[in-house]
Amino acid sequence: METIIILLVGILTAVAIYLLLSKSLIRVILGTAILSHAVHLLILAMGGLKEGTVPLLGEEAESYVDALPQALILTAIVISFAVTAFILVLAYRAYQELGTDDLDEMRGVNDE
Repeated sequence: METIIILLVGILTAVAIYLLLSKSLIRVILGTAILSHAVHLLILAMGGLKEGTVPLLGEEAESYVDALPQALILTAIVISFAVTAFILVLAYRAYQELGTDDLDEMRGVNDE
């Protein structure tokens, strides 16, 4: 199962890098969101996919699951959602002001 997740992390990273290298601002924002999801899956896979019960007092079990990777991922999801929402608002405002989402046109680079 961990192998499948690692392959999925690789595919998501490749898609994210492709989107990050495009000229459209919306694609760059989607690329950063996909890259953050790939990192979340990587943290989950590095923490190990173990079977067990939650570590609560009074629970008698043979093995327990470490809750730290899940807590880190939950925190990272909240932070990445907030950053993505903020960047989307900035992109919308830039589109209102400049009338384009092309990064070269935003920089003022002309191909002529």
